[in-house]
Amino acid sequence: MDITRPLVEKVALLARLEIPPAGADKAAAQLGRIVTMVEKLNELDTKNVEPMTNPTGLVDAFRSDEPRPSLPRAEALANAPDKVEMFLRVPRVVE
Repeated sequence: MDITRPLVEKVALLARLEIPPAGADKAAAQLGRIVTMVEKLNELDTKNVEPMTNPTGLVDAFRSDEPRPSLPRAEALANAPDKVEMFLRVPRVVE
């Protein structure tokens, strides 16, 4: 696949990326090399390769979820930048 400057500019527009005009040619060349490398991977025979979701083989790397006492309210509010009585005040995210 040939990666051209207009294609890079179109993808940048769709992805809402700012690529300076001088960088569009460089990005096209770099993306072209990436696509060439991926196309080369498509040449490999993977029919007998099992799909994997975890290359390390670890099944569960997290600690067990056990109940324990929570932080006392006074300690939790001690360094809060904005609080009202016994509650944290956070910026409004839904209007």
